[in-house]
Amino acid sequence: MPTNHDTFLAAQAVIPGGVNSPVRAFRQVGGEPFFVARAQGPYLWDVEGKRYIDYIGSWGPMIAGHSHPAVVKAVQDMAAIGMSYGCPNPLETELAAEIIKLVPSVDLIRFVSSGTEACLSAIRLARGHTGRDRILKFAGCYHGHGDSFLVKAGSGVLTLGLPNSPGVPKALADLTITAEFNDLESVREIFRQVGHELAAVIVEPIAGNMNMIEPLPGFLEGLRALCDEHGSVLIVDEVMTGFRVALGGAQAVYGITPDITTFGKVIGAGMPVGAYGGRRAIMQQIAPLGPVYQAGTLSGNPIAMAAGLANLTLIQAPGFFETLSARTQRLCSGLETAAGAAGVPLRTLSRGGMFGFFFTDAPSVTSFAAAQRCDIEAFKRFFHACLKRGVYWAPSAYEAGFTSIAHDDAVIDETLAVAAEAFREIA
Repeated sequence: MPTNHDTFLAAQAVIPGGVNSPVRAFRQVGGEPFFVARAQGPYLWDVEGKRYIDYIGSWGPMIAGHSHPAVVKAVQDMAAIGMSYGCPNPLETELAAEIIKLVPSVDLIRFVSSGTEACLSAIRLARGHTGRDRILKFAGCYHGHGDSFLVKAGSGVLTLGLPNSPGVPKALADLTITAEFNDLESVREIFRQVGHELAAVIVEPIAGNMNMIEPLPGFLEGLRALCDEHGSVLIVDEVMTGFRVALGGAQAVYGITPDITTFGKVIGAGMPVGAYGGRRAIMQQIAPLGPVYQAGTLSGNPIAMAAGLANLTLIQAPGFFETLSARTQRLCSGLETAAGAAGVPLRTLSRGGMFGFFFTDAPSVTSFAAAQRCDIEAFKRFFHACLKRGVYWAPSAYEAGFTSIAHDDAVIDETLAVAAEAFREIA
């Protein structure tokens, strides 16, 4: 049987750093990553046969649990008749109609192959629609690895301590303005100075790449008002939150209406897929209807479409989100109780199937700067104390976590028992 260590060594010989996405390398938490051999329900098994309770869920899409029979059957049935066409297929229309039904701000939608591609395309569309070049994003938010976004980004960039990425031309970086998440006044000041130059504001409605931070009351509404006043496009990045925090996404939770929404993850049940959609007048600027060009051979891939339809059907079952939310809240309250019993300061936050926890005694964490002030060393010790006992959190203090409907009471109980031991170990 191969070991994780040997598998990692083999990977490093042929893959930069041995991983195909940086946060997987365990650089922030230390040690070496394990390599997954299979997954089922709420669990992962590594190449050595060890089982882990998984709180990443492929970074969000496995809301029904890994390898759900309905999703597997949809993929198998589709693979038997075609894996990629490069031509239109009816499943594209079906999945588009389903998303439009669930997200009222979307009139038209275009499928792509990743969340990064969706955000890149949304920015290009906003620039083409407005005739402007500059965009505004928020420190600590992550919208993929596009050149325009790797300026004070969150996620793996933050984990690795790379606030700006080499390889991004200065001319492109200069077109990206950064404000502070939840600081509406900083945004107002930017608009006062250069509002006439801003093509778009792009924002995670719940920041999930500096751990999990919710918008303060009025923040998203203020962004909407400023975009309306200055003729800028409001892009809400729901790659992480879409169909995870509520059936209609975070925009349904907070009552915000974007001009463009980006999607990923859940709409393909883990298959490589993304999408961007929004107001008809804007979306009609995309080729072949308009002059803004975007294309992709794998866009609307039939296997991804089939998997996505199966996943969206599952999450529309009566009581699905109520049950998911209750279990996630139970996990978070249990973590706080266990931490408190061990004398470890901890704050948690959850919404739907998404959650975060911070090692801090502050009443709440509402900004990028506040997240950076939390006890990262305590997180590292807790991460490894749980990992050796078979519970897998995201290997970074700057990543949100995810539950699935397969995380039932027994799984939550096992997790909390492990967490209680881990808190006592690090206290």
